[in-house]
Amino acid sequence: MKRKRAGEVMDLVWQTPANPPEPRDYIFRNGRRHVRPYYFEFIAHVKNRWAGKTIVDLFAEEFKGRPYEYYVNAVGCGRIQVDGEMVPVSYIVKPSQKISHFLHRGCRHEPPVMAWGVPVLQKEPDVVTVCKPASIPVHPCGQYRKNTVVGILQAEHGLAPLFPVHRLDRLVSGLLILARNAPKADLFRQQIEANLVQKQYIAKVVGEFPEDEVKDSAKGKTACTKFTRISSNGTYSIVLCKPITGRTHQIRVHLQYLGHPIANDVLYLSAETVDWSSKGSSADRSALVSDASLRPSFDEEVLHKSEGDSNDDFSIDPMCTNCPNLAPKGYDGLEEGLWLHCFRYAGPGWTYECPYPDWAKLS
Repeated sequence: MKRKRAGEVMDLVWQTPANPPEPRDYIFRNGRRHVRPYYFEFIAHVKNRWAGKTIVDLFAEEFKGRPYEYYVNAVGCGRIQVDGEMVPVSYIVKPSQKISHFLHRGCRHEPPVMAWGVPVLQKEPDVVTVCKPASIPVHPCGQYRKNTVVGILQAEHGLAPLFPVHRLDRLVSGLLILARNAPKADLFRQQIEANLVQKQYIAKVVGEFPEDEVKDSAKGKTACTKFTRISSNGTYSIVLCKPITGRTHQIRVHLQYLGHPIANDVLYLSAETVDWSSKGSSADRSALVSDASLRPSFDEEVLHKSEGDSNDDFSIDPMCTNCPNLAPKGYDGLEEGLWLHCFRYAGPGWTYECPYPDWAKLS
């Protein structure tokens, strides 16, 4: 598709969910992996409650980020289409129709992640296991699409399709199991749902954790976790965490409830538990998951070269609210990785493991 800008004809390549990530999509700067900005076709299907509205009213009411006049113009020039066709502004939408919104005058900018590769631990006919770095989401979600474990594995290892068997929060590192076909993924999930799979994590927590095994269910809730101290230096402890059931942030919540929150977990730390300013822990807080055997797969020379480059690495769109910056508007920095690491999953007849990160070694 082409459009004119200041007298020139531009070729725009629209990115849709079907476009696979490629190595050239990534730019490495200052230790971060950025995604080259791209034009995007946002796709939605008409919900029942949308049916009967004009295409313009639908967008103006449901997507309030742009003025009404924009949507009138977008429909009129074909930036908004229904079932792949241009329609008049008075067009009444019907249930299940496909609506495409082509952002002709705006780039899609994804948040950066740490500029590490995604090391492949094991590659089998039906299964791939990797060590997920902290800061990278597992699969497309929110603003992330190419800056994901699944996207990077497809771009840099040619691995696709992949079906994540379990989830790890974006700031958590460690073992990630991905099935290479849907039947294998279903088998894993059935085993997990039947409580036939044992999961083990390690965490670096505040204080000297008790020597005896601790079992916590946070005030009687359905989630349960067993904790065992591996080591301690009095200030921090390395704790083995075995979640018996699964809930969002389960390990983090239970460790906080026990009075030993993860030592760099800003969400669950309290002033009574630790005072970062008085304990001088800024160096600890910046120490991300960085096992020497799991270092980035990108070329350091390319990284250093790109760090000194200008924004000529990508085509700047003067109508884009994010350009010339690579990061999206409003992005205020990169969150550090949690000191929480998944290192083992075991089920009927199988076990997968991931090496410990450097922060697990207490001096």
